[in-house]
Amino acid sequence: MNSNLKKTCKPSYGAKGAYRVDNLSRQDILANVKRVLIKIGTGVLSGKDGLALNIIEQLVDDIAQLTKSGYQIVIVSSGAIASGMHRMGVKAYRNTLMKSIPQKQAAAAVGQGRLMRVYSNAFGKHDLIVAQVLLTMSDLTDRKRFLNVRNTISTLMEWGVIPIINENDTVSVDEIKFGDNDNLAAMTANIIGAHLLINLTNTKGLYDRNPTGSEKARLIPLVKDITDEIEAAATAESDPVGMGGMKSKVMAAKKVAAFGIPYIVAHGKTKGILQDIFAGKETGTLFLPANEHMKSRKYWIAFTLETRGKLFIDDGAKKAIIHQGKSLLPSGIIKVEGVFYEGDAVTCVDMETAVLAKGLVNYSSSDIDKIKGLKTSQIKQMLGNKSYDEIIHRDNMVVSKKIKV
Repeated sequence: MNSNLKKTCKPSYGAKGAYRVDNLSRQDILANVKRVLIKIGTGVLSGKDGLALNIIEQLVDDIAQLTKSGYQIVIVSSGAIASGMHRMGVKAYRNTLMKSIPQKQAAAAVGQGRLMRVYSNAFGKHDLIVAQVLLTMSDLTDRKRFLNVRNTISTLMEWGVIPIINENDTVSVDEIKFGDNDNLAAMTANIIGAHLLINLTNTKGLYDRNPTGSEKARLIPLVKDITDEIEAAATAESDPVGMGGMKSKVMAAKKVAAFGIPYIVAHGKTKGILQDIFAGKETGTLFLPANEHMKSRKYWIAFTLETRGKLFIDDGAKKAIIHQGKSLLPSGIIKVEGVFYEGDAVTCVDMETAVLAKGLVNYSSSDIDKIKGLKTSQIKQMLGNKSYDEIIHRDNMVVSKKIKV
């Protein structure tokens, strides 16, 4: 890799402000990149021996050169389940074996050690140290644990260690059943304040239709905005030993774009793919970041926290939130749905159930039900105490059509 890739520029993406990106070339975007998150999918890492050792060596060689050129690299790696399946002699995901959650968890437990050993040996040839970071969703939804994870990864990067992140599949039932590492990568991008997310997969990028069996399918090299048409072009089909298809990658792109991070989907088994990307070549699909994007805390609220309930609000509150940048007061609430507690995330909807905002409530659902429609001066009289005037303070609220509900 060319030595002129060494970076001394200051980071420009993440929660640093708004940047016009519509007319920037790939070279312009990459010029502002220092901290890179690379997600490597199961389809890239899987081979006849469970793991494609030659591909891992190839990618590690390129990542090592990027590291020595001044980039900070964090990896989100799949492959533990596939490796474990191979070690246990399971040749196909569709066999009667390995279909239950405990079997997948056991396979991950077997395979994770080997996966890290392979990475450690490969990076060790370049005198680089790796660290394993296993996460569950609860590590990210709890704000204190989220910040602890951030501090740990930041320290590892300061030490010149390459963090290799994966879901803790042995205990994460919901993550194995419903989640995927595309989503984990999007969340990790927020944790580390990435300037670029590269998703290496077993396809060349996003096509205008499913390329399998279609000669008319055309690669889309640039996505400026993720429209309904773009979402429709993404298939949910996944690798037999993987979790996510192209649809999950597009959903991840929406999340990181909201945080202001460029996102590239490219073919991970192509020799020199990382060299081509950092040389600014038009390879894979580049999703541009939003010109105006969220700060880290609001991104965490919007995309990491699970919604616990709904607040139905009137037209006056809707106008105050959407057009005037106001907090949500009890007077604007018409109905409460769900059971939730102080600090939980809820969505605000109008009476047609259109989602308007998501935020952290200052009161439980039972208390809000008692004070809905009241003025703030009446809260203490109804509840016996008043900790806050606002049901959701503006600082803890995200107003967006793209929030996770």
